[in-house]
Amino acid sequence: MVLILKKKMNFKKLFIETCNSKGLEINNSQVKIIELISKFYQENFNISFMSYLFSKKKSKLGFYLQGDVGVGKTMILDFFYENFDQSKQRFHFNEFMISFHDFVFQNKKNKKENIIEKFVSKLKKKFKLLYLDEFQVTNIVDAMILGNLFKKIFDEDIKVIFSSNIKISDLYQDGLQRDQFVPFIKIMKNICYEEKIIIKEDYRKTQSNKNKYYFFPLNEKTNFKINKLFRKLTKGKLKKEKILLIKGRKFIVKDYYEGIARFDFKDLCNKNIGAEDYIKIAACCNYILIENLPNFNEFNPNQQQRFITLIDIIYEKKIPLLISAESSLKGLSSDDLLFNSFKRTLSRLHELTSYS
Repeated sequence: MVLILKKKMNFKKLFIETCNSKGLEINNSQVKIIELISKFYQENFNISFMSYLFSKKKSKLGFYLQGDVGVGKTMILDFFYENFDQSKQRFHFNEFMISFHDFVFQNKKNKKENIIEKFVSKLKKKFKLLYLDEFQVTNIVDAMILGNLFKKIFDEDIKVIFSSNIKISDLYQDGLQRDQFVPFIKIMKNICYEEKIIIKEDYRKTQSNKNKYYFFPLNEKTNFKINKLFRKLTKGKLKKEKILLIKGRKFIVKDYYEGIARFDFKDLCNKNIGAEDYIKIAACCNYILIENLPNFNEFNPNQQQRFITLIDIIYEKKIPLLISAESSLKGLSSDDLLFNSFKRTLSRLHELTSYS
């Protein structure tokens, strides 16, 4: 049941009560963030008319929560979002950008209109708060758009909360034409509260039943275990090829059993596909097997980036995974430039391969 924020609500007390009722550990670092986001709420959504008139300090319209993997960023912002009592929308950041690109595609004939203004106007009519989970910038197309897009979002007084593993000043680090991305960083730092949550433990790695559906190395013994489990999962289910249509393109899932899909790693990550395709795949699956996961290095960074995006989307949908891999989770290597992003992926794989 969702509790509604009231004018004199004690947000900290509510969070502690919720943690106690769910048997969750109460961490002082998380409680501190709760106090800060409560202040953000009071400044933007719970201010009296007289206070608004005479306030000398302009409230910040964004709340950017940064921290390492598995420290509870999403849990805290989900808690805030669920108890927010006005119009709102939650997006994984990949989904948000796809919704923008889809909007551009659908309105490409209207060349005289400012497409960003039209997109933001549509958002403003529907929502007072946007929640963008797993904010990151990995490609030049998005990097060149974000400055104008978010300037307009904030100009229209739409409030935004963000979760990210990356601090604002490090977004799109080492990216192509990053100098053109710097104005967006300045906008974000000027208009957002930026807070960092620090917890030493990765909660996903401390859970029980760790990685019981993650098998390595790649050999006959692992293959036997994978096949045995997959036969058990698909027993009594009809195998039927699944054809997905993505903007006129076809993606074929050959091994598809009423929501259970089996893929080789190369079919998902060696091809020139991305978030839009992975979202379509996740939408029709309730269990996924990925075989032959390799180690990553400077020779396959594109495949690694696709795999990071894939796992982000699967995690958002909470789809259990069965995986065969070249190395253990602890031993999986990474391209140097993707090392920090890949820490999030490894943390999520711990959880996704532990589901019953």
